[in-house]
Amino acid sequence: MDPLAILGRALRDEGYSFVTPTPETHRRVLDRGGEARGLRDVFGWSKPFAPGFLPRRIEALLDSAGALRRDGALLRSTVRFSSLGPLLCAHSAYPTVESDAVFFGPDTYRFAALLDARIQRAGSVADVGCGSGAGGLLLAPRALSVQLLDVNPQAVRFARANAELNGLPARAAESDVLSAAEGPLDLIVANPPYLADPLQRAYRDGGDDLGTALSVRIAAEALRRLGPGGRLVLYTATPVVDGEHLIRPALERLLRHTRWDYRELDPDVFGEELDRPEYAGVERIAVVALDATRL
Repeated sequence: MDPLAILGRALRDEGYSFVTPTPETHRRVLDRGGEARGLRDVFGWSKPFAPGFLPRRIEALLDSAGALRRDGALLRSTVRFSSLGPLLCAHSAYPTVESDAVFFGPDTYRFAALLDARIQRAGSVADVGCGSGAGGLLLAPRALSVQLLDVNPQAVRFARANAELNGLPARAAESDVLSAAEGPLDLIVANPPYLADPLQRAYRDGGDDLGTALSVRIAAEALRRLGPGGRLVLYTATPVVDGEHLIRPALERLLRHTRWDYRELDPDVFGEELDRPEYAGVERIAVVALDATRL
């Protein structure tokens, strides 16, 4: 078993749980200073801790997972664990500055709520751009099979470990959108990156057209791959310019021969991005969902 999965199970046995906030909230909490005083500080808030602070078994598991690093005289975990309903999921520690960082936060919770509300039963599922695997793993108990697909090898590692940690059957594979997906698919879900990120971090950078290009590409490839009755549920975001959603026309061009619903879920996220030159002229960034079924 993956050491990350064993570590997660050990934390669960200790009663650990943590709801991960936005990076800005996380920064503000850490700006208060101080070393870790408990497991939530180490594995949730990413606070430093002294050698010998953690229970010996947990520190050994953290080390064997390759997720223990020195910070001067102190130590830090390079992995976080977040709670999502019945799941506990490993992902990258704060701050997520590495190009291959794997993010988990409020978008993950909103994506999960969308899937929970919309999907009662599923057949063969692919979670595209799965990150930690949270979306696909949430659906696993109501699916015939689940594939967790991501172009980022670090995400695939986390997704595979999280499947083991939660005792859920899932195939995790490195995949450029659906390139490595196997077999026919009944349902494709995706929560891709949707920002214009100058650092081109895998979990943030959505490509051209102010971060919307990847979401449009996923929709196009998914609708080509699905047969009649197959369904795409896409959670993403769009810049809003002069009151109009930038992404919507590009998505609508793909939706012939489908029954679809498009709606705004959150009117204003990542407002700090509007300070950057790329977003000059953008009023706000809105979270949206597309639910499309092939006819």
